Amino acid sequence: MPTALEIPASGPWTIEATVPACLVATPHLQPDPDGLARVRLALDAGRVTGIEAVSAPRPDARQAGMILPTFVEIHTHLDKGHIWQRRRNPDGTFFGALDNVTLDREANWSAEDVAARMDFSLRCAYAHGTSAIRTHLDSIGKQIGISWPVFAEMREAWAGRVELQAVALFSIEHVSDRAHVSNVSAAVVDHDGVMGGVTYMVPELDQNLDILFRVAADKGLDLDFHVDETQDPTSRSLHHIAEAAVRHRFSGQVTVGHCCSLARQSEDAIKATIDRVAEAGIAVVSLPMCNMYLQDRLAGRTPRSRGVTLLHELKAAGVQVAVSSDNTRDPFYAYGDLDALEVFREATRIAHLDHPFADWPKTITATPAAVMGIDAGRLRIGGSADFIAFKARSWTELLSRPQSDRIVVRKGRAIDTTLPDYSELDDVLAAR
Repeated sequence: MPTALEIPASGPWTIEATVPACLVATPHLQPDPDGLARVRLALDAGRVTGIEAVSAPRPDARQAGMILPTFVEIHTHLDKGHIWQRRRNPDGTFFGALDNVTLDREANWSAEDVAARMDFSLRCAYAHGTSAIRTHLDSIGKQIGISWPVFAEMREAWAGRVELQAVALFSIEHVSDRAHVSNVSAAVVDHDGVMGGVTYMVPELDQNLDILFRVAADKGLDLDFHVDETQDPTSRSLHHIAEAAVRHRFSGQVTVGHCCSLARQSEDAIKATIDRVAEAGIAVVSLPMCNMYLQDRLAGRTPRSRGVTLLHELKAAGVQVAVSSDNTRDPFYAYGDLDALEVFREATRIAHLDHPFADWPKTITATPAAVMGIDAGRLRIGGSADFIAFKARSWTELLSRPQSDRIVVRKGRAIDTTLPDYSELDDVLAAR
């Protein structure tokens, strides 16, 4: 393969590359044991006009190592991103993160501040090869009237490059406040968003879940919850959510993130919950990097738990599973750059999404796209020519290096993959 893949600036062209067969909507591919197959893509006018298996290289086709469709991030926090320089988490714990984000939000989250950090994050994600993002937005008090309008501006500004969805984020205890529910649901409806919440074992859990499910059903909204982000095996709000979905015969999409405590429960409890989650049609998102960072953290003690939920068991039960970045350079996770390839690489290592790779590549592409209800995350004839080309020819090559020389193709043309410089945020993040 040439040292540099040249993408033409105009006209039709073809490219041959290895692709995960599970991400190509065409029959008759014969994947190798790692689920990879060699194909030839024909591209014209920003669309994929042909996909065929390759038996021998064709001289007029450009050659790449691997190609992946553009990434889909279903669980992020664009409103929190990149505040670490201004507000750290001294002990690295979940409650340390919660407290420090609250302090920063109350002191600094003006429309200008949120917009600057959101735009920076989106430029990072776009350069890495992401075409769709769902972000949770802290939806408490005055922040509802700040962050949702900023999100609307970002969605319009990034239309055609990164498709954006937003979820209202607040504690399940806030549901007891009717005025709060009314204000949040109005913002969600106005911005074509998703209803959400953070659930844990409080006495009013079932009562408040019933309220949220009724509101979502009445207004035609989907639901997306933060669930059981703890190592406490008695935290079983996931089971309660599944019961509520079945009880209400909810027809919308329910998505849950984290579900860390599931891995700490008894086998009987695990089976009962997974069966109910499958029956309810709930999708589960694991946030492997953030959960590894926060969960089971005690000073002077090596963590015993990885913090991730039971992806293999959930998937085997027919549950849609995905992985995503979660937080980026904020008190909940001090690192990250909204690079979904990094997410998949770390998820593969942390949760053993390999041997075989099978259809695990769907967790950062096709599955989150399906849950979000968008056309993305796979290669198909007639679809937009959106993909990432790598020199790497196999999974072991792709996941062993950062792939900073990747080529991101959008609508059939290469984009500028220069990442924004952190210094751009210096004035925004100056301590106030």
